[in-house]
Amino acid sequence: MEYSIRIAAQEDAKQIAVVHVDSWRTTYKGIVAESFLEKMTYESRERLWASASPDSVVVAEDTNGRIVGFVSFGPERTKEFDFDGELYAIYLLKEVQGSGIGRKLVLAAAEGLIKQNHQSMLLWVMNANPSKGFYERFLPEKVAEDVYTIEGEDHQETALGWRDLQKLAAVLKEKV
Repeated sequence: MEYSIRIAAQEDAKQIAVVHVDSWRTTYKGIVAESFLEKMTYESRERLWASASPDSVVVAEDTNGRIVGFVSFGPERTKEFDFDGELYAIYLLKEVQGSGIGRKLVLAAAEGLIKQNHQSMLLWVMNANPSKGFYERFLPEKVAEDVYTIEGEDHQETALGWRDLQKLAAVLKEKV
């Protein structure tokens, strides 16, 4: 099946919420507390995505208009690191993981950050996330480590970063 990549629209919030919740439930099953995953609701995530800046979310959709993945990005939030852009979230439905959509979405985030005049990009990934290796294929530097607590359980996370978004975009384009 073919997939297109486009900037999200306000009316995409409901489908983005489904991808967000379903992706968490498949990716983090057995990693984070089941009670946390069960408490995630489409409605709460829809409210979150309905309020997102329209120029900072990109979606992947199939030929039927079904959103199967998304990425969100913008300025680096903490100002603690020497990176000016951040990939906040990238989620794909399990059935399309490994199809190349993730790489296209990271490219869209890099290009979006470049358009916003950012030079570099940071992202946080939970160490137990089975997709961590996906990011590592694009040779980021390890920037920091932290602990993220969910339902009283600590989870190690790592900040990965790319100092040159132009270079990252070129590498991603080679593989697309």
